[in-house]
Parts: sequence; structure tokens; C-alpha cells
Amino acid sequence: MDEQFDTSDKSLFINLIQEFSSTKLTGVKGVREHISKMRDITAHLKKLDVIIPDTFLVHYILHNLPPQYGPFKISYNTHKEKWTINELMTMCVQEEARLLQEQGESVHLTTQPKKRKPFKKNKGKKPMAPKAAIKKDSIKCFFCKQKGHAKRECSQFKKWMDDKGYSKSKEASGK
Repeated sequence: MDEQFDTSDKSLFINLIQEFSSTKLTGVKGVREHISKMRDITAHLKKLDVIIPDTFLVHYILHNLPPQYGPFKISYNTHKEKWTINELMTMCVQEEARLLQEQGESVHLTTQPKKRKPFKKNKGKKPMAPKAAIKKDSIKCFFCKQKGHAKRECSQFKKWMDDKGYSKSKEASGK
């Protein structure tokens, strides 16, 4: 019976250590809940004879705070006194409120777009001549590469389409 209890303690220990190392502060839960959860995990570990000192816990929690808490971390490092878990929680809650207030203000800031120059069509190109002004001699067929007709008028292209079975029958086109 004692052997079975020992193995469950080991698995509980492993689960608690994994939860301790993977717990991160998210925007959904507040910093108070995050610190409370970390403190609860260390209390469970203490029951299993794994003692995590409060100074280590304070530094570990500070280290795992998101980048928005950067100035807060610097402030802690410049002070000579060390905080307890309760002091850390109080300070973190105040910092969280300050960050939320800053974030709320920044949401309402707007900027005006830069004024753009009007778009000019055919920039650097010569205007196209009307279809009537296009001479047959200047047209080149894309299929046979001869001048004087377009691809849609090319007899070689029409023959090729018929051979491939792509040509439209007169019945299908309705003519």
C-alpha cells in the first residue's frame, strides 16, 4: 500500500513542477490570480517536502512577467529591499492597473493618413489611338507572327482550333 502511495506522490510532484514551470501570465487572467496560482503550487510542493524559498518565487514570477512589465522589473532591481510574495502581488496589481489605463488611452489615439498625390493614368505612356485609326499593316498575329491580321482573324489559328476540337459550331453559337 505504501509503495502505491509513493508513486502517486512522484507523479503529483512531476505534474506540479511542470505546472509551475509552464504557468505564464495571460491577459485573460489578472496578475493577482497568476501570483496566487504560483503560490498555491509552491504550497502543494511544500507538502511533498519540496521547499521553494519565497525569494526564489518572487524572482521567478518577476522574470516570467510579460515585456510590458519591463520598467516595473527595472524598478524592483534598483530598490535595495526585497519583496515578499504579498508585497509583490500588491505592486504587480498596481502596475497592472497602470498598464490597463495606459492601454485604454492609447486605443483612442488616431492619426490622419498622409495626403497622396492624385493618380495619373498612363503615366509616361502615349495615349492609345482609336481602333479606326489602327492600320492593318501595324498589327501582328500572335499565332503565326505575320503582319496584317490579328490572331482571331488568323486562318492558321482557326485551322489549329478545328483540329484540336475547340472550334465553335454554328449551331452552338446560334448563327
